[in-house]
Amino acid sequence: MKKIIAIVLMLALTAALAACGANGGKEKKLADDKIVVGASNVPHAEILEAAKPLMKKKGIDLEIKTFQDYVLPNKALANNEIDANYFQHVPYLKSQMKENKNYKFENAGGIHLEPIGVYSKKYKSLKELPDGATIIMSNSVADHGRMLTLLEHEGLIKLKASKGYNSKIKDIAKNPKHLKFKADVEAGLLPKAYQKGEGDAVLINTNYAIDAGLNPRKDSIAIESADSPFVNIIAVRKGDKNAKTVKTLVEVLHSKEIKDFINQKYKGAVVPVNK
Repeated sequence: MKKIIAIVLMLALTAALAACGANGGKEKKLADDKIVVGASNVPHAEILEAAKPLMKKKGIDLEIKTFQDYVLPNKALANNEIDANYFQHVPYLKSQMKENKNYKFENAGGIHLEPIGVYSKKYKSLKELPDGATIIMSNSVADHGRMLTLLEHEGLIKLKASKGYNSKIKDIAKNPKHLKFKADVEAGLLPKAYQKGEGDAVLINTNYAIDAGLNPRKDSIAIESADSPFVNIIAVRKGDKNAKTVKTLVEVLHSKEIKDFINQKYKGAVVPVNK
């Protein structure tokens, strides 16, 4: 009898575990007429606001929840507090899933590129940077390779050939100007560091630059090229990529109306993509 009870309990436990999602909570079936998307204020939430009426025409209510950092949107997605998020590129997504084993996410589609820019209160070009200049970067290691590649492209440093976009500060092979790197600043605080004149140059993600009133094309002294692979995506929980609301959202964000909105509003500081 005890063995039978044990078997029944084991089966019940197995069923309970099967009912749990890969993210540690109960699986959430997405609705067909509403989607909740977490996003950074600028430009993501603004782009989603432009998409709202287009989604409404397709019978779907789009609700937007804004976040001020790069950590909480993925936590909210894992905890079923939102249905998707729109703030990150694939390298960051992969790094977060590697660090957090309960993050089971997938890329539902690339929407736009935000070229990272270099800003300085002291110098008008990177060529003017003095020997021993201090370069301020975010504490997001996933962005370091991207930022360092930009500096390499501008001729300031040389990276180990095998590292590329996976480079870290320790992978700098040549540093003729003996640049110093301060890479412990939260990404959202980089514009404040620039405004205060900290360091000699600050690398700022475009969304935070725009949110702080900066124009990446006019105010930066160097900017990432538009062929960067760091496209911002719609991320969803694994298995939701083909849900009706998700597919419709991606289709709307790839539409001519939204591409025109991005081009007209951001004038090249944000570049729409279709992949």
